[in-house]
Amino acid sequence: MASTDVEPIDTGWVREDPDAPSARFGWSGTAPRLYLIAGIVSSLLLLAMLIGNQIGHVEDIWLVAIAVVIFFGSIGMYVRDSRRWRAR
Repeated sequence: MASTDVEPIDTGWVREDPDAPSARFGWSGTAPRLYLIAGIVSSLLLLAMLIGNQIGHVEDIWLVAIAVVIFFGSIGMYVRDSRRWRAR
């Protein structure tokens, strides 16, 4: 019968935690630049929705507000993550 115990993964440098599945692929972390690009593209797409057949401006206000929140949120995450990694 096969064992259910997971053995530590030897990456050559240190013995990795067996609970980290991405350690097998050599990468364990986040992609702050990808999040920044996705936030900017999402904001631009929301602002592109302003061009349309809206009669009232309630939709425009919501689109602009959500685009601004996403834009500044993604920039804030990028700046926070870049400062954290530089300090180490």
